[in-house]
Amino acid sequence: MFHNGLMGGMWYGWIFWLVILVIIGWVIVNQMNKNKRDSQLPQQESSLDILKRRYAKGEIAKEEFERMKKDLM
Repeated sequence: MFHNGLMGGMWYGWIFWLVILVIIGWVIVNQMNKNKRDSQLPQQESSLDILKRRYAKGEIAKEEFERMKKDLM
């Protein structure tokens, strides 16, 4: 009775939207995993940060710090 195209054609619509939802879910999961991987990468320190840390530890004198800071800027 429903083989005249009424019900048969409706399944294509459901399958289409199901595929769209799966693709959207896949994109969201990939983005979340990418963001998680990116946040786990060690952040590189800038040259100025390294210089400030060395000065704070007392590895270099104030004059040397100022000269090196001026070179970096």
